[in-house]
Amino acid sequence: MLGIGIDIIEIDRIKRAIEKQSGFLDKLFTEYEQNYYINKGEKAETIAGFFAAKEAVSKVLGTGVRYSWKDIEIKHTEFGAPFVVLHGQAKSIADEAEIGKVLVSISHCKTYAVANAAGVKGDEDVK
Repeated sequence: MLGIGIDIIEIDRIKRAIEKQSGFLDKLFTEYEQNYYINKGEKAETIAGFFAAKEAVSKVLGTGVRYSWKDIEIKHTEFGAPFVVLHGQAKSIADEAEIGKVLVSISHCKTYAVANAAGVKGDEDVK
């Protein structure tokens, strides 16, 4: 393991940002992430989970946010498990650190969303 990260966020904080900040979703979330949010009924916990995951991944990279938030993308397998796709500067930072894959887990309750992430070397299969 080359890095770990965790983040927790209040779901209401994200809900308020969606409601009050014009362009909030467009600034931080990719088209895939926004469509996933819409398809899940526009539930704030979905976007809060994505936000927490992006923050956790940024801690794995260990550089602070020196890239677009959209450079960290959270997608899902056909079974619904989240996975990370890095783009642009975030990918370059991961490549320099020899992080070939970032694993992520997301959860939420009524008030909080939480995510943890781990960076591993190469594209090795992690079980």
